[in-house]
Amino acid sequence: MDLDEVADRLYGVPPPEFTAARAEAARAAKEAGDGGLAKEIAKLRKPTVSAWAVNRLSREHPAELDELLEVGERLRAAWQEQDADELAELTRLRGEVSAKVGRLARQAGDLSAAAATEVDQTLDAALVDEEAAAEVRRGRLAKPLQYSGFAPAPVTRPRPSRAKKKGAADGGDGGDEAAEARRREEEAARKAKEREEAEAAHREWLATLESAQREYDERAEKVERLEKKLAKARRKLDDARQRLEVTKREERHARQRLER
Repeated sequence: MDLDEVADRLYGVPPPEFTAARAEAARAAKEAGDGGLAKEIAKLRKPTVSAWAVNRLSREHPAELDELLEVGERLRAAWQEQDADELAELTRLRGEVSAKVGRLARQAGDLSAAAATEVDQTLDAALVDEEAAAEVRRGRLAKPLQYSGFAPAPVTRPRPSRAKKKGAADGGDGGDEAAEARRREEEAARKAKEREEAEAAHREWLATLESAQREYDERAEKVERLEKKLAKARRKLDDARQRLEVTKREERHARQRLER
């Protein structure tokens, strides 16, 4: 037994069970005579619900997660190359794959709106950052990930060739080509940023919608239970009313016989 083996197992355990499982693993290591491993196991942080939901993806849906991370690799490469057509296609694909994988993660448990948002943020970080992608693929997250920039990688513009410089100096079209390339880069960056902002807004409303849907379903279920109880109570009331009418009638007849 080593730390990697234990961590792989523990980070697949639901958060409510993590602390007990960690203590049991540390105790087993200590009883086996490996006090150093026991201390390392005890240091493992309990995952948040959102981190656990993402960890389950690497265990239960590796193919779908690989598809998402592959889109991220291609997206980062397209940013490096400033390939506007590829960026547009990958931005569209990113939305589709992110939505699919996000749904799979949320199906892992009844996530709150906040936890669902953290899942989406973690998947976004894995799309645009190579180190975050490696952490998500490893499946040992203890907390959600975030990425602050809108671009997957810093854009490095290629230096113009000497031939192009000479053409520009001679009054050729080298300067126009460089300006057009910069314009395409800026346009691609603007469209990508707008798309990301739209995706973020949609994710927020989707999380709100899911929360509202859960609340509606819970209240509808409660109303249904109450309506069943009310219907049962009404039936009992009708039975009591019938007994009361029969009793009144029989009492009246008995009184009439007494008065004779």
